[in-house]
Formats: sequence, structure tokens, C-alpha cells
Amino acid sequence: MTSGRLASRIIWICLSALVLASVTAWAALALWFRFPGPEWAKAAAAGIFVILALGALLALLTRSRWVALLVFALAFGGVVIWWGSIEPPADGDWTPDVARQTTGTLAGDILTLSDVRDFDWRSDNDFSERWSKHSYDLSKLKTLDLFLLYWAGPQMAHLIMSFGFDGGEKLAWSVEIRREKNSEYSPVADALKSHALVYLATTERDSVRLRSNVRGEDVRLYRLRASPEATRILLLQYASEANALAEKPAFYNSLTTNCTTSVAKLIRAAGVTTIPLSELMALARIDKHARAADQSPEFSGLIRVDVPSPHAQTEQ
Repeated sequence: MTSGRLASRIIWICLSALVLASVTAWAALALWFRFPGPEWAKAAAAGIFVILALGALLALLTRSRWVALLVFALAFGGVVIWWGSIEPPADGDWTPDVARQTTGTLAGDILTLSDVRDFDWRSDNDFSERWSKHSYDLSKLKTLDLFLLYWAGPQMAHLIMSFGFDGGEKLAWSVEIRREKNSEYSPVADALKSHALVYLATTERDSVRLRSNVRGEDVRLYRLRASPEATRILLLQYASEANALAEKPAFYNSLTTNCTTSVAKLIRAAGVTTIPLSELMALARIDKHARAADQSPEFSGLIRVDVPSPHAQTEQ
């Protein structure tokens, strides 16, 4: 074998091994988290697949490599077909905060939303439930704000978009994991069809206060530069996605719905380019104002004090 052919074969083996390792890692995790049955059955299914992959990997160095790769490909194809058959549940023993899916109807400029959440939170496990049906006049839609709620350091944030209307009314949208009771959070499991997805319309006193005052998270507020037309389109898109989920449930994915955003993107979105980054990020932190406002009916206005706005006049 010439040196050129030897180098090509080594490269081929390395690339094949990389592909094998990647698909095996995904398939083993999928089997471990989602294979039906007790834990020993899950472990057995994942273990068998890993052993099959190791056999295919060793076979890359032998004449029987094509047979081994074919067997592995058939096994992987079976996992893919099984994976595609897993559907999100339409019903479940949901936790109270995600028990309902917001839906909406539009008549002219009037958007009517059912199941808008407005809980009074005292702790994560102590709260008063309140769901309402509310109508919003889109001709009075004026502002768009972004909340970033850091719950596990600077790399893990949840995103809430808030729409403001003339008169000071705010409507917040939060994309949430629809958990069943007694389920636990796991970033890995939540990337592998473990929980359903829910789009919730809420008041800011509910979803923002929960994270700033009850959970003690680092909450930042960025006032965005967006036209009323663009803001309307985004709001209607939220309502459309919510309606679609009510018709056909979907899985939450912790990778594709991750809310971490780069600093540069934040600055462009906020449109406050004349303020130094360090000052902008400091002014965006609303925790102190939120704790002071707490149960006040003016919560939304009070948390916006001192937060810079790209508009000519800051809406409070």
C-alpha cells in the first residue's frame, strides 16, 4: 500500500470513527431517557447499542468493515424510526402553572386571549391561581421589551418578551417547559423529548415577579427599538404558535429553545447604542426595583424606572 493510500485510509477511518461516536452518543442517550420500561431495560437497550457501535468501530480495521457498518446502520435506522414515532402528550398531570395553554382569536384590531396567567406567587409551591380571558387593542400597541432572567449564572437565561399598550398595560409571553407533577429538570433529558412545550401569555407581576422576587434570579430588562407594525407581527406570531400548540402538542428542546443571548446581539436589539456596555447592563438590572414594587399594581411601571429606552420618550 502506497503512502498516499495509507494516509487516505487513516483519514477515512478517523472520520468514520467520529461519525460512529457522534451517532452512538445520541442514540444511547435517547434509549436511556426514552426507551419504555424500567431502568434496567433502558440501560440494557443503551448498552447493547454501544456494544454494537464498538464492534463496528473495531471492524473498521478489518476486511469485514462493510458488513459491520451495514449492521450498525440498520440498527441506527431502527432507533431513528422508533424516535420519530414518539409523540408529545396531549394530556397530562401538569403542574398548575403550565396546566393551561394560552389561545387567541383576532377580530380586526382586537386580539382576545384565553387563559392568560396571573398567579400571585408567595413561593414556588405556594401561590394563588388566577387565569383570565382578556382582549387587547392592537391599534394601541406601542412598545416591545425583552427580559433576560439569569437562573444559573451568566450562561443560562430564560427569555420573556413583553408588549406594551397605551395606558401602561403590559402583556408578557414566556415559552415554558410543560412539566408533569414530580418531574425534574434536566438539560440533557429536556433535549430528548422528555417534556412538552407551552406558550404562556402572562402579566409581568406573574412571570417577571416570580423570577425576580420569589426565585431571586438576576433579571435584566432591555427596551427594544421596534416599530408598532413589527411589534404587532411578533405578538400575532406568539398567538399563532400558541394556537398551533393547542391543536398539536410539541416537545420542548433545551438546545433549540435556549434563551442565552450574546452581548452584541443584546445591544443591537435594544437599540441603545450611545450607552457604554457596562452602564447599559447595570441599568438593565431591575431586581432592586422589582423587590420594592412587589405586590404594587404599578409593578410594570416601577421596574422600568431608570431603564434606558431607545424611544424619544420612555414609556413607564
